[in-house]
Amino acid sequence: MKMKKTAYWITTAWVAIVMTICGSLAIIHQPAMMKGLAHLGYPVYFSNLLGFAKVIGVVVLLVPRQVRLKEWAYAGFGITIISASYSHLQSGDGVIALEPLITLAALAASYLLRPTDRIFFLSSSFATPTTHENIR
Repeated sequence: MKMKKTAYWITTAWVAIVMTICGSLAIIHQPAMMKGLAHLGYPVYFSNLLGFAKVIGVVVLLVPRQVRLKEWAYAGFGITIISASYSHLQSGDGVIALEPLITLAALAASYLLRPTDRIFFLSSSFATPTTHENIR
């Protein structure tokens, strides 16, 4: 059990670090980041949206509770990472297009290794008022 928890935190930390760095660079319009986004065909304003979404997603991923929001953060990160890989592939970047998939693997591992209190369907936040006992 301890090994699973350690693996969860290692993979979650990897995703959090990658997303925080990328999000921060996008927010401050770091020249290399802006050049990369322009190469992929994205407008300048997209970096603000992408950057803030990544930073907010990291906060949601790391704070306790907020299980439903964590599901959205995982989904958003998955879409972002797959989109990054696809954008690089379509821009002719070759093997570099596969680089984001390393973070996708860490994201998938983090998702699958989550403790039960961080899983939406197993948490108390999923409880509904119309359970089997209440229907009569």
